[in-house]
Amino acid sequence: MAFSLAEVWAFHGQIRKDHAMPTPQPGIFAQGTLHHRHLELDLIQGVDDAALGSAVESLVELFAHPGGVNLVVGFGAEAWRRIADPEDIPDGLAPFDVAGLASTQHDIWVWLHGNDAGGLFDAAYEVVHRLSPVASLASETAGFAYHDSRDLSGFVDGTENPGLDEAFEVAIIADGEPGAGGSFALAQRWVHDLAAFGSLDVAEQESVIGRTKLTDEELDPRPATSHLGRVVVEDEEGEEMEIYRRSVPYGGVGEHGLFFLAFSSDPQRVRVMLERMFGQTDDGLADRLTEFSTPVSGANYFVPAVGSLPGVTS
Repeated sequence: MAFSLAEVWAFHGQIRKDHAMPTPQPGIFAQGTLHHRHLELDLIQGVDDAALGSAVESLVELFAHPGGVNLVVGFGAEAWRRIADPEDIPDGLAPFDVAGLASTQHDIWVWLHGNDAGGLFDAAYEVVHRLSPVASLASETAGFAYHDSRDLSGFVDGTENPGLDEAFEVAIIADGEPGAGGSFALAQRWVHDLAAFGSLDVAEQESVIGRTKLTDEELDPRPATSHLGRVVVEDEEGEEMEIYRRSVPYGGVGEHGLFFLAFSSDPQRVRVMLERMFGQTDDGLADRLTEFSTPVSGANYFVPAVGSLPGVTS
């Protein structure tokens, strides 16, 4: 069941009280929604900073959209530096750049999700309209929940995700740091070859993923080249480098796949996982999942705390 907007705001009010820090955008954590839209926009050449800030400010009231739509807005490095206060610019903010992977960096990203497809369309249309004086729509992807939160491959997606309270610690920059209350987001669109993956028997599919298909249990031992084997990473102190995933399937019968979305307080975690997936680390091993799914886009965005957005007072 999805969290209502009021429930999410109440949760973040308690988090803010407990952690004494700026409030993250609540749509990052609102779960259980059935329909998703990802909008990526490019700034119009010659737009001045004041006009950009005003356009972004006009989005703020959509956080309380009457249709129950959750809205998250993020910015590419250059766009955010144009409208942010210096203390709201996090260390490590940069365009997406991982060797060999598609980079389709845009300036503004808006993620909308909810349970009413019609209301979601209305909200997405309104977002594009309000930003039209300063930015043009470059990409739009409509996603959806598939069965019991499964990827189109039939495997449960996001099993390794931390719980809601722990997710806050994983995804949100801590108080006292530049960009506190905000989060780094990676947005990628992956195209699946379901025919090739489906040609494998179930046991072989499970060895590719690293979990059982029906019961979603981790394989023991875990194959080193399985997806799980490449993305479950420990740091030098033996602690798992976690990210908070909010990925959803997208597409139709012709082209389909996963819109991969990951939040982190440290963008290096996601980079390490991608390098391990594509055999760019010392062991030279690659994720077998990349034999059946290909990333065709990639962009980094910073999702600022609510109080850091233009027109919002903390």
